[in-house]
Amino acid sequence: MTEAHALHAPCTMGDLLLRALARGGDAAAFVERRPDATRGDRTASYAETAARLSRLIQALEARGFARGDVIACLGANSLDSWLVIAAGWLMGIRTTNLHPMGSAEDHAFIIRDCGAKALVYDPARHADRGRAMIAQGVPALALGPSADAPDIVAEAAEREARPLVSAARAADPAWTVYTGGTTGKPKGVLHTHRSLVTMTLTELAEWEWPARIVFLACTPISHASGPCILPTLLRGGTVVLEDGFAPDRFFDTVRAHGVTATFLVPTMIYKLLDHAAAHPVGRTPLETVIYGGAPIAPARLTEALAAFGPVFMQLYGQSEAPNTISVLRKADHDPVRLPGRMTSCGQPVGDSRVALLDPEGREVAAGEIGEICVQGPLVMEEYLGRPDETAKAFAHGWLHTGDLARADADGFLHIVGRAKDMIITGGFNIYPAEVEDALTAHPAVAAAAVIGLPHATWGEAVTAVVVLRPGAQATAEELTALVRQAKGPVAAPKRVDFAESLPVTSLGKPDKKALRDAYAAAGLEATA
Repeated sequence: MTEAHALHAPCTMGDLLLRALARGGDAAAFVERRPDATRGDRTASYAETAARLSRLIQALEARGFARGDVIACLGANSLDSWLVIAAGWLMGIRTTNLHPMGSAEDHAFIIRDCGAKALVYDPARHADRGRAMIAQGVPALALGPSADAPDIVAEAAEREARPLVSAARAADPAWTVYTGGTTGKPKGVLHTHRSLVTMTLTELAEWEWPARIVFLACTPISHASGPCILPTLLRGGTVVLEDGFAPDRFFDTVRAHGVTATFLVPTMIYKLLDHAAAHPVGRTPLETVIYGGAPIAPARLTEALAAFGPVFMQLYGQSEAPNTISVLRKADHDPVRLPGRMTSCGQPVGDSRVALLDPEGREVAAGEIGEICVQGPLVMEEYLGRPDETAKAFAHGWLHTGDLARADADGFLHIVGRAKDMIITGGFNIYPAEVEDALTAHPAVAAAAVIGLPHATWGEAVTAVVVLRPGAQATAEELTALVRQAKGPVAAPKRVDFAESLPVTSLGKPDKKALRDAYAAAGLEATA
């Protein structure tokens, strides 16, 4: 880089990481929870983490990996898995994380689509998937002993640690995250160091972190929890890595390690609430529970505040503008003083410009519904190899999120649903989130999903799939009446079905495409 370019060049994720590791010294950076409690948990200091990272980088370099390459990662919530991501930041390698709950078909597609030079995988957790990808001709490295691929961790352990340096540049591609694929093949969302640094610094500036951060990563670090790790390290905190989620183990881990912060998706909060209703959980050291990834039912959020206290902070973002479009802070979670805020995803944060636009790209009037659109350094570069879809997403010079919302008088955003999920019945627009909020206000309802089914008279008919709480009862008629009273007769479901659970995507979001497909496969229609 020339002096003229270096003068105003922004930093990279690798630069931030080097700063964090240099500050930490002998303090605990990571704790790996082991499934077998008799083996004890494993702790790595900041200095030990830096040394392991140095050795891994050398092992990757020895195998020919260099700046500009692409690595696909399929790991567990382990330090070795995270070190692959960190090595990419320093080496200028673009990483593509495969979701651990993704299908073999999607994994194979993503590996091809992103142009990965190799798959790095955890053989203890994903031996079968790694073997299947190798059988398809994918070069692979294992994060541990394996009969199928070289053990890159063992190769790294044979080397001497040396000072870490960053070879990446701010404009280098750093990460490809793939969309959930509920509307077709997953799309690769390409991010450079610029957008990831913007996300990280916004998290540090705008999120309500505890003074002493002990962060529990119990959602996959390949996706939801991963972006919370570097901010924790920059604050000198400790990351507790838990491979999987179960309510009883969650509370055990929180107490055992003095966890003060975590990230959860709404379905996990619901499971904690249901667990707490049947088991004494008492007080915990949790100070901040960050949640997001899907809409949360206001009634269940109110229940969570009563059960766990004023610890909740909501984030809103998406793969194309990760994690930090808006924030609903703890003080705004007040169902008594500020009941209207319980349906909000907060106010815009950081240096992103956020507007609600109509289909022609014009900002809607106050209180009207428009699509959330974003400009700024947080926004992705492109959909990898999909120029037409990129152009569509960037219409009128904005990133179009696909989320419809209205803004209240104080600038708080209230999402009413995805544009593609909006139901048009008898010429009226119905927003599923508003119907779902009305349904979940019933004390017997644990969760609800609302979709539109084809209807000969109405075009589409509002259809609700409802999950009841254990031991609770409700009829379709009383739930329909509840919605009619809250939202009017047009929004009242023409059909209400009950289910034991709702289908979710690999990211924990309600999968409405799966619901629509199931109705279509069964030949079911709305009945009124």
